[in-house]
Amino acid sequence: MKIKEIKTLLEKKKANYALFYNLNSLSTNPNMFYFSQYSGLGALIIPKKQAPLLIVPEMEFQRAKKGNIKRAYSMDKKKFFESIHNIIKKRKLNSKNIAIDNNNFTLNAHKHFKKQFKRTKTKDISLDCLKLRQTKTQKEIQILKKSCDYASKILKKTINQFKSLKTEAEVAAFLEYESKKLGLDISFPPVVASGSNASIPHHEPANKKLKKGFCVMDFGVKYKGYCSDITRTIYLGKPNKKEKEIYNFLLNIQKNIIKNIKIGNECSKIYENCVKDLKKYSKYFTHGLGHGVGVEIHELPNLTLNSKDKIQENTVFTIEPGIYIPKKLGIRIEDTILMKKRPINLTKIPKDLLIV
Repeated sequence: MKIKEIKTLLEKKKANYALFYNLNSLSTNPNMFYFSQYSGLGALIIPKKQAPLLIVPEMEFQRAKKGNIKRAYSMDKKKFFESIHNIIKKRKLNSKNIAIDNNNFTLNAHKHFKKQFKRTKTKDISLDCLKLRQTKTQKEIQILKKSCDYASKILKKTINQFKSLKTEAEVAAFLEYESKKLGLDISFPPVVASGSNASIPHHEPANKKLKKGFCVMDFGVKYKGYCSDITRTIYLGKPNKKEKEIYNFLLNIQKNIIKNIKIGNECSKIYENCVKDLKKYSKYFTHGLGHGVGVEIHELPNLTLNSKDKIQENTVFTIEPGIYIPKKLGIRIEDTILMKKRPINLTKIPKDLLIV
């Protein structure tokens, strides 16, 4: 994705090439994946004036060739950094100035990098990469739509099966199982919080009987490396009049926020308007209003009080206001939104209060 744009960035930064490492087979360097569509061990090099190349262990070679980088080289996994440096020298790449993403450069990587590239100056492009990833290509948008469709269907199935599930942990396990059945990873560990637990925004599902009251479920999957994010709050038992009023109050705020978003809006202003709309409940709103979604679950833009970000066309982000009254109740309603000329909701599950 956006190889042309990063080459333009390298010109501005006066860097000879960009270098991305992925040192852990159990995790992914999001920038390396973004530009190569390869998530395994190795390194990605994007020269300013040549075609990009991947350097990977022999066992990953065939997988690497399936990505969008056509030049791939195998290396000795046991001599990870030395092998990469030797291939760079053989390709006669000028290493005077190298662009790196410090956010994904571990201390171990820095140590070996300095050993191999003794006279090299580095330029950090972490924030630049985040900004490049903020607006999505049409291909990315189609993948994100599919990711949101999968998340919506799985969450809807879970809600339909809810009466057969006994604990928060069972609900979380059901969400993960249904994802795995479809060959999908989860974007993050599911949040399932019932009763008073719902007043804790990032409560970890407990292996205890589901409590009566509101139950918050925050969930997402990864499809082709792209995340989705959706939250629905249902009610276990019979809600009283006040509880219904609070839920509908929050739902109307969330709907109005989405409806009124326009290209060019300042994210901090959207957040401030939400706080004003919450009135006396604003003190129970304890997190940001939303965040960008892409190859990572939290990307730009940030919809927070001090954010400098603005809403751009082809940006994908969440809107997730919440009310959390300590030790009593919690409600959060979240959708993933695609910004075109108008906002488009990608997570299509009904939001009226469902009583189970």
